[in-house]
Amino acid sequence: MTSRPLVMGVVNVTPDSFSDGGQHADPESAVAHGRRLLADGADILDVGGESTRPGATRPLVGEELDRVVPVIEALAADGALLSVDTMRAEVAARAVAAGARIVNDVSGGLADPEILDVVAETGATYVAMHWRAHSHHMQEFAEYDAQGGVVPAVRAELADRVAAIRAAGIADDRIVLDPGLGFAKHAHHNWELLRRLDVLAELGFPLLVGASRKTFLGRLLVDAGGAPRPVEGREAASVAVTTLLGVGAGRAPVWCVRVHDVRAHRDALAVAAQWAVPTADSEARDIL
Repeated sequence: MTSRPLVMGVVNVTPDSFSDGGQHADPESAVAHGRRLLADGADILDVGGESTRPGATRPLVGEELDRVVPVIEALAADGALLSVDTMRAEVAARAVAAGARIVNDVSGGLADPEILDVVAETGATYVAMHWRAHSHHMQEFAEYDAQGGVVPAVRAELADRVAAIRAAGIADDRIVLDPGLGFAKHAHHNWELLRRLDVLAELGFPLLVGASRKTFLGRLLVDAGGAPRPVEGREAASVAVTTLLGVGAGRAPVWCVRVHDVRAHRDALAVAAQWAVPTADSEARDIL
């Protein structure tokens, strides 16, 4: 665990991602974007070729490979620490061979169980997110009626994924968990998970949190007519979440935040780190 959360910059090589779909859809512009994120202080670049926004249609495997592999090869040649954002075993295998060291699977191995074998064989780090269904119908599964609500349910379902991940031969020190904000969850579910990350941390694995620009922030920032704030207006709220995570507002340390605007979130974490440093005056008052 570092002294601050790592910052994972998003490189969407897609035409339809919810925040920046189409802006970096060809490999050349995606590589240039990744280099800008590195210059802004990204610790990790997360390269994805499939949109997981609500209602998204899945690309063909060949399309996903054509999107991500050239970008990973180019950025790996620059020395970047790379993650591939995929649910497919074939894409994970090709991406790791191209230079990715992390497989960020939003399905936690449920969409394609063979992805766990790929990770075990390659020695990659594996990020397992809480997930219940593919994007086109995932909100139909946003029900958490058991005692305690969403937090214990997500903890239990992540624990089930950990068991499957371990059974595939992936070592504990290569497992990261993600609460899956926005995936089969309503806005209030996301806020409750952010408040109680400590419950998920009880599983004993580092946590990755991806709140950046998501719909639940837009629903918080409605206009006078009740319309949610559009994606391009959610960055300040996203930075606020990262700042709070940086000072431990979720009652647990966070290993990494996945973001779109790397510089803004690095600044937020710098503020959070300084906030936690006692000044000479405060130390004197404590003594008195």
